[in-house]
Amino acid sequence: MRPSARLLLLGLAATALSILAVAYDEGLRQASLAVWFALLGLVVLDLVLSWRGRAAVATEMPPEIFAGEAADLTIRGPDYATSEVEFRLDWPEGVSGHEIIRSDGREAAAPVRALRRGVWPIGRLWMRWRSRLRLLEFTPKLALDHSVAVAPNIRPVQSGQIDVMVKTALFGAKEARAKGEGSEFHQLREFVAGMDRGAIDWKHSARQRKLLAKEMRAETNHHVILAIDNGHLMREEIAGLPKVDHAINAALATAWAAVLGGDLIGMFAFDSRPRVFMPPAQGRAAFARMRSRTAELAYSGVETNHTLAMAELNSRTPRRSLIVVFSDFVDTTTAELLVENLGVLRRRHAIVFVALRDPALEEIAHGAPRSMDDAARAVSAGQMLKERRDVMGRLERLGVTVLDARPGELTPRLVSTYLDLKAREVI
Repeated sequence: MRPSARLLLLGLAATALSILAVAYDEGLRQASLAVWFALLGLVVLDLVLSWRGRAAVATEMPPEIFAGEAADLTIRGPDYATSEVEFRLDWPEGVSGHEIIRSDGREAAAPVRALRRGVWPIGRLWMRWRSRLRLLEFTPKLALDHSVAVAPNIRPVQSGQIDVMVKTALFGAKEARAKGEGSEFHQLREFVAGMDRGAIDWKHSARQRKLLAKEMRAETNHHVILAIDNGHLMREEIAGLPKVDHAINAALATAWAAVLGGDLIGMFAFDSRPRVFMPPAQGRAAFARMRSRTAELAYSGVETNHTLAMAELNSRTPRRSLIVVFSDFVDTTTAELLVENLGVLRRRHAIVFVALRDPALEEIAHGAPRSMDDAARAVSAGQMLKERRDVMGRLERLGVTVLDARPGELTPRLVSTYLDLKAREVI
């Protein structure tokens, strides 16, 4: 509790009156004391009218927020608050919100943006409201037992966007071609005009005494492994989220597409050494386990060891698989090791290398410089982009499918790439 601006002004006015009264007539000293007693009485009356004991609040929020999205936090102040209440929260590292939240009564709602995966406790809350006569301000500090859970973003899965993409591929023109040119036997059907004569099964046709053709389709039950680099380079923020979170969101969307496509999904996370390996498994339960493991994946500040990670992954995946590697590089040494190790993996597996473009770097490189410093930064940024394109070109020449995308384009492009590779039976 503290005096309000109104009480301070009244106190200054009473002080000025007391000084004037003593300066002009000592007999007015008693009158000046009466002013102070009256002011004290007003303060006591205001406290009696406004005080109701210990403050209590209630907070409401969705049990889970997707990384990169926002949700409303509702705070209800004490019922006896007599004016507008201001709330101030001690925000943890993984979420952000307004520094001061104002309510039009005793309830306030404010957007909270999720910045990092994890469970983030909100420990303290400060409140401020004025008394009935607005002579005092109550400023209690409360300890909250509230946590905000930030999970990987599976909004494309929940919204049905991935389902539409996969079903379009399964029943659209692309999959019609895959079914006709696949390598897995599907069924025998009666030959009709327009079908490929090379598909006629002459042995069964002779037995049934009518022309029968083999119908083939693309194989399922492939292994799809999502390898996520969790080193310190992947902690760099792009579009409000660390690169590793963009990678996890796209990986989960691709995993869901693979589940719908009948393939087995696995996960591999690494930094200076391998951290998590989830063997390929089939079905929605495997997707749920992958989502849980990615939500628990801690942010790492160490440098990535691509050699050790790729060697471990190669030894754990004897069967030919589609391996999607999410990683990054900034120097030629890291890039050289990355290219070398992906080349070794490419001998046995189908590899997709996924990297995130930095829109800020491209803006610096292609923007019009206004000073010599801007020109120097533009030259440096342009050189970095050129080296990046050279590395991507080397990977493509090795047979690696390279996906260099902006954050907002990553998920749909990666899912489309998976469906295209599946239709062409690259796996």
